[in-house]
Amino acid sequence: MRVGVHIGYQNLHGMSDAEFFRKETQLALEAEAMGFDYVGPVEHHFTDYAACPDPFAMLSWVAAKTSRIELITAAIILPWNNPLRVVESALQLDALSEGRLILGMGRGAARREFRSFGVELADSREMFDEAALIVMAGVETGIVEAEGKWYRIPRTEIRPRPQRSFRDRTVMVSMSPSSVEIAARYGLQSLRFSQGDWRNAIPEIEQYRATFLAAHGRKAPPFIISDFVVCSDDRAAVAARTDQYFARLFSTVANHYEFMSDHFKSLPSYATYAYMGAAAAAAGGPDKAYRDYIGGNMIGAPEQLVEHHLERTAMVGDYEMLANFSFGGMPYEMVYAQMRLFADKVLPHLKG
Repeated sequence: MRVGVHIGYQNLHGMSDAEFFRKETQLALEAEAMGFDYVGPVEHHFTDYAACPDPFAMLSWVAAKTSRIELITAAIILPWNNPLRVVESALQLDALSEGRLILGMGRGAARREFRSFGVELADSREMFDEAALIVMAGVETGIVEAEGKWYRIPRTEIRPRPQRSFRDRTVMVSMSPSSVEIAARYGLQSLRFSQGDWRNAIPEIEQYRATFLAAHGRKAPPFIISDFVVCSDDRAAVAARTDQYFARLFSTVANHYEFMSDHFKSLPSYATYAYMGAAAAAAGGPDKAYRDYIGGNMIGAPEQLVEHHLERTAMVGDYEMLANFSFGGMPYEMVYAQMRLFADKVLPHLKG
């Protein structure tokens, strides 16, 4: 089982963006020292919720400071980026890192980010599906060309040229039935975020595996779960940190994606986000949605996290993990302490 660190760039600390960005990026170097397998930044823009505008640039800095850890874009949002530039940036980073890149792609879900890029949220499904094929072909062959509805690119040779195949190191965020279907048909590893009771995700996970097998004649790779982590030997501290920092995180997630808005109801390709809003409005209200969100993520003492992992594996089968230790304005000394504790007491059980 591969376990990595997801870096969310959520600046709720009150420090300057420049200082915060340096401190958050430093976590990637610590991840290698602590024995994690890979590290990946988000792509988000414009707000304190999360802001990492260029994952390729961030990972290039990390590549220069490390020697072993793999580097995943988690994820590049294709409707916000020209696919030609995505291919160029990916091949450049792969060359500089000596083949350590895992190319993660997503389509985004927040209207405020789409609005600033002049892209309609309703168009994201078609744009992603078209762009992903262009990018996949480009990083494999070193040639980019397109004549589609959303992208028209004359035949272009990319430099630096590809050095090895991306077929087993390309990932797609898939949080809805339509995304699961595309990930499986395109032969991409699936990345899913913990957003509630994992029993609700089993139908989509089974759909992904069945479609992948039918399309490619081989088993699907283990999907990747992105978890928020609270970890302490002191269970009272776990509860206190959850109440203070995880609650603040959940509030910013709900606000950023507008879970309580009706706009997702008219967008079937965002079914999971519509479900989150419905769960918050149903019996139990936002508090129940919050408790379900906590239950889906990795929160507890080390032995509780190991048990949570075993219970989850029994439900969903093999998976990999991207663990996010920094959120909600948690002080960095606390972030480092729980990251180290997780690496010492939980990571060996996951990898074993």
